[in-house]
Amino acid sequence: MTARNNLFKYFINTDKRLNLKDTLFSGQTFSWTKRDFATGYHLNIIGDRIILLSDFYENYIEILSDNKKINGLRISDFLYRYFSLDIEEKTIFSSRFQPDFPEVWRLIEPYLSVRVMRQDPFEVMVTFMCAQGIGMHLIRRQVSMITERYGEKYVLDTENGPLVLHGFPAPSSLASANPNELALCTNNNRIRAANIIAMARSFESGKLGLVCAESGNCSLETIREALCAHSGIGLKIADCIALFGLGRFDAFPIDTHVKQYLWEWFGIEAARKSLTEKNYRFLQDEARKILGNEFAGYAGHILFHCWRKEVKKMKAF
Repeated sequence: MTARNNLFKYFINTDKRLNLKDTLFSGQTFSWTKRDFATGYHLNIIGDRIILLSDFYENYIEILSDNKKINGLRISDFLYRYFSLDIEEKTIFSSRFQPDFPEVWRLIEPYLSVRVMRQDPFEVMVTFMCAQGIGMHLIRRQVSMITERYGEKYVLDTENGPLVLHGFPAPSSLASANPNELALCTNNNRIRAANIIAMARSFESGKLGLVCAESGNCSLETIREALCAHSGIGLKIADCIALFGLGRFDAFPIDTHVKQYLWEWFGIEAARKSLTEKNYRFLQDEARKILGNEFAGYAGHILFHCWRKEVKKMKAF
């Protein structure tokens, strides 16, 4: 257990380019939480730092943390990159998108402030291995149980009493986990638990860690092959890991919602067929013809979030 007492305050000037709540609850991360006596704040542990974020101010994100740095960077600089504020949102969609798809553009324009985050790759691997075939609230529950059972405990003394948080477990913690005990955190899915343990061992041994370290210098297909070599990781999960954990904004994950908008919004006939590996790859190629290559996944996530909220009327949080 790690006890902390003081919080420092910082700000990020976002110029309304970051919708904090929609970003955190758009289906790319499941470790941010809210607590009753920290009203208006979103809480997490990043790099063994306690982080509280709020959007009380129109153009700024307020940051409260127990340290001035994360991973050697000033905390404001780290979070600026974490939320991909270095990416100009006007470049995400091509100049032809708006005139070619004016109705879709009208729907998605308010969601351009949903940022694709650059997260810890190991956490993203575990998270999306948990995410197969279940809704977001169940994913969040599984991630919370894994974090509380295997992650380090942090206690912050506040005027309202102790605030208890748990950091996401290190690869070594999950690599040494008992499959039956971990299964209690994965909806009693023992196969899923065993796959997570095997992946954690591969990460800890350096095999997957090396892939992550070199991911910016190799092809997306090379990354996918390395990830898909592990049981429990298919093309869609590999693309989610690449997009949200490795900063590969060209990775374009496809699930049921993506298939639906590819047909309804863009008339891609193959999106009405079953999602075989061959069709998955074909749909990605068709999507990239519309969205381009460099930011296909980034744009796809904005479309995904907009589809769920505007068309399916689903609650993100």
